[in-house]
Amino acid sequence: MKVMAQVGMVMNLDKCIGCHTCSVTCKQAWTNRDGMEYAWFNNVETRPGLGYPRTYQDQEKWQGGWVLNKRGKLQLRSGGRVKRLLSIFNNPKLPAVSDYYEPWTYDYDNLLSAPLGEHSPVAQPKSTITGNPMKIEWSANWDDDLGGAPETGPNDPIIKKIKADVTDRVKFEFEQAYMFYLPRICEHCLNPSCVSACPSGAMYKREEDGIVLVDQDGCRGWRMCVTGCPYKKVFFNHATGKAEKCTMCYPRIEAGQPTVCSETCVGRLRYLGLFLYDADRVAEAAATPNEQDLYEAQLDIILDPHDPEVQAQARRDGIPADWLEAAERSPVYRLAKEFRVALPLHPEYRTMPMVWYVPPLSPVVDSLRETGHDAEDADNLFGALRSLRIPMEYLAELFTAGDPKPVMRALDTLSVMRSYMRDQNVGNPLRPELPQRVGLTETEILELYRLLAIAKYEDRYVIPSAHAEAGKELEDLACSLDGEGGPGQFPEGGQGRPGGGTATAVAPPRPVAAESFHALKGASHQRSDATAGSIDINLPHWDGKGVPLGMPQIRKSDD
Repeated sequence: MKVMAQVGMVMNLDKCIGCHTCSVTCKQAWTNRDGMEYAWFNNVETRPGLGYPRTYQDQEKWQGGWVLNKRGKLQLRSGGRVKRLLSIFNNPKLPAVSDYYEPWTYDYDNLLSAPLGEHSPVAQPKSTITGNPMKIEWSANWDDDLGGAPETGPNDPIIKKIKADVTDRVKFEFEQAYMFYLPRICEHCLNPSCVSACPSGAMYKREEDGIVLVDQDGCRGWRMCVTGCPYKKVFFNHATGKAEKCTMCYPRIEAGQPTVCSETCVGRLRYLGLFLYDADRVAEAAATPNEQDLYEAQLDIILDPHDPEVQAQARRDGIPADWLEAAERSPVYRLAKEFRVALPLHPEYRTMPMVWYVPPLSPVVDSLRETGHDAEDADNLFGALRSLRIPMEYLAELFTAGDPKPVMRALDTLSVMRSYMRDQNVGNPLRPELPQRVGLTETEILELYRLLAIAKYEDRYVIPSAHAEAGKELEDLACSLDGEGGPGQFPEGGQGRPGGGTATAVAPPRPVAAESFHALKGASHQRSDATAGSIDINLPHWDGKGVPLGMPQIRKSDD
């Protein structure tokens, strides 16, 4: 057993209101520059829908993730090493601009310079690729609130997959519409297929916290990582010729601070914490023959941080004491492993994703209330869960490779918590048999309620800061490809390999530079009580100097 730590996230879909605040703040922090106008490290999708990029879940088309070969061994769906190297200069399995959307800006200058006329001037959309006027036909959230659902909804890859089983239970008429929001970031997988697909060794998974990053100096722009990622959360920057992706805001994580998307989330639906897992069993778990057993296999390799044997082995493997303490208090471990209400996204891709989701229950409650039933009664909820407008098969295809039992258990647990807490709040006699239905005690139900409903900031984000003595490990790079000796790998004793020293035959890529957020904690833009008189402007294609094109001069008030 080799114990390693992984920074993980849980999102409670019951609390997502689809405001896209997380997407906008992430955009401003990470991709607000030339070449990345179309890229959204964080996006919020309406389900059912095509997603972003369009139909990214159709792996028969995009060839992402892992499959088992005839010998039962893991192999990239896009092919082995030889096949990828032969197609390195012509990779056909890439989403086109139309699958993302053609990014645009607006002709703001026309609002100021248009001559006086009968009608008000407009800011016409212009392509940021060609600079020509364009008609907006698709975007990262075109499906938002089921926009265009009668036309695009039936093309949802999951709807297509389960259509034969659910017959006419999925309908897109307005009167029968059902939807929920699904925020997505990079999954920072335990078994990332993007890392193995990278021919240059530029993409790597950090050993100390599991965050997957791209070394910008080492990237050669082959874009195999874009194909390899089944979630299509790796983007190609056409201005720099490099691949980029969600960094889990690693400079903030190193300083013990939550990610930007978590910090700014209006619904407070995100939880950050540590998982401890057995690194020696990741490949074995990912190679589980039955896809529907992958969820349990992933849970099995997540270790109990309270187990003395696990703690002893973790210390031997170099995990600091404060990290072990943080793992014991981790909200993501409790929601995923103890209460089992959080589920991974598409475990059938065999990447072992580490961003988990609490499936939505609120639409069920709303539907019951609209029909005049007691929406908080456990028996009513239990019955309603089995007759959703969007069938249970849809949620199961999202989170458990088509197995509805774990989804039903999670929703049953949430409905029991809702009914039990309603009884407590209105003064009804408490019913101990309710928690027993889902294998929990009354104390555990109360703990689940505190965590999901009223958890404080320090309970939702349990993030230990990086250690100075781990500085070298922060810069070490992992191997590339899925075999020994491939391009981009280092010889024995090179950087990132046992034995230390400096690589001789192959010079190791330079590590990415990490900004220290400790030094910036006192800066005004890091504080919520920043000076009210300061004015920040952040627009695409503006270098921060002078006045942005088409914008009037802005001055501070003399007050």
